[in-house]
Amino acid sequence: MLYRNELFQPVQKGQKREGFIKQIREDRKIDLSLHQPGYGKVDDLADIILAKLKDNQGFLPLNDLSPPAAIYDAFGVSKKVFKQAIGALYKKKRVLIDKDGIKLV
Repeated sequence: MLYRNELFQPVQKGQKREGFIKQIREDRKIDLSLHQPGYGKVDDLADIILAKLKDNQGFLPLNDLSPPAAIYDAFGVSKKVFKQAIGALYKKKRVLIDKDGIKLV
């Protein structure tokens, strides 16, 4: 079972996608996610952000204050995951975060 509030991209009935098992419920139904559970999705997104920064001369006009819709349009993820990814990059001293966006170090 996929939950609508966890879908960040359109899906169609019968469509084949890679997914991850979140839990097997007592009623024998399986809760699924299209994103890797835990911190794995953050690491994947961090790599994507770095690649996009390199393609855009080291700057993206997004930061932790950007609207969720802008983040989704750029990366197809929630604002929470985006903030975790840029936070991880910041801690590793790979990016700088300012009011205008994020910059590659």
